[in-house]
Amino acid sequence: MRIGGAVVATAWALPLVHLATAGAEPCPDVEVVFARGTTEPPGAGGIGQAFIDSLRSQLGGRSVGVYAVNYPASRDFTTSTPAGAQDASAHIQAMAANCPNTRLVLGGYSQGAGVIDISTTSAPPQVADHVAAAALFGAPRSAFADTLSPGPLPSIAPQYADKTIDLCVPNDPICSDGWDMRAHTAYVETGMVNQAATFAASRI
Repeated sequence: MRIGGAVVATAWALPLVHLATAGAEPCPDVEVVFARGTTEPPGAGGIGQAFIDSLRSQLGGRSVGVYAVNYPASRDFTTSTPAGAQDASAHIQAMAANCPNTRLVLGGYSQGAGVIDISTTSAPPQVADHVAAAALFGAPRSAFADTLSPGPLPSIAPQYADKTIDLCVPNDPICSDGWDMRAHTAYVETGMVNQAATFAASRI
């Protein structure tokens, strides 16, 4: 499975977005908005899909929609990360406006975690009321990640802090000061994906 390597983000100010319509599909009980890691192909990514599958299995008969953040997930962090954050923020705001009873679960892996961080800081504060939980895997938090970033490393907005699980496999060089890049791809086998899904399910 090709999983992203070094991932960073910046504290970009994002423009206000026009709310899109949710479309003709009925609003799901729960929707997961997930941003994949660097160089993963379009979609939720390997860790994202494992998280979605685990969460869905814990929610019984409730309907679960999925929105894979639409962004390049490239190593050009100056443009890729803010593009993802803008797309995620626009979708989150549209869901809050058009499907107010849907409980949102935000998630991101590696660069995608930075995308989610920035999207929470750019959205209007009241949008947080629609978000049940956020799950971040291997988020850019380390000194190494900081050297790759074109600006300050991001963090989750304060109003999301108590509903966020921020997971880091020991020695993952993106989220800790370790130097084992294999740790950056070990979120499924270490049980952290299931841990995050259980955390999110408990808040829905």
